[in-house]
Amino acid sequence: QVQLVESGGGLVQAGGSLRLSCAASGRTFSSYAMGWFRQAPGKEREFVAGISWSGGMTYYQDSAKGRFTISRDNAKNTVYLQMNSLKPEDTAIYYCAARVVVSRGPKGSSWYRGAAQYDYWGQGTQVTVSS
Repeated sequence: QVQLVESGGGLVQAGGSLRLSCAASGRTFSSYAMGWFRQAPGKEREFVAGISWSGGMTYYQDSAKGRFTISRDNAKNTVYLQMNSLKPEDTAIYYCAARVVVSRGPKGSSWYRGAAQYDYWGQGTQVTVSS
């Protein structure tokens, strides 16, 4: 079992920045690949960014490329999502998720994108971007 707790959400003006954090407790953090997803009202949960167990590989939704950066600190059991140049359409509840890594070999971006493949989820943090 692993417990995930997100923080860092809030209200920001368009063009501003936020840094989300997700602290993990429980089993060894480096046993998991991590992902950030978001869900806006009336919409399905969507992939935002993913990171490999080592932090060496990262993947992004097209709308996040160049604006968001996912990173992790395995010593602190924490994954981050730095969000810059925020837009009103980024408004959503942001969730972090953990997926057990059975084989530590390289994986393509599609491995990270499916929400149903993740094993553990945090409770979410609200991000609101005003225009």
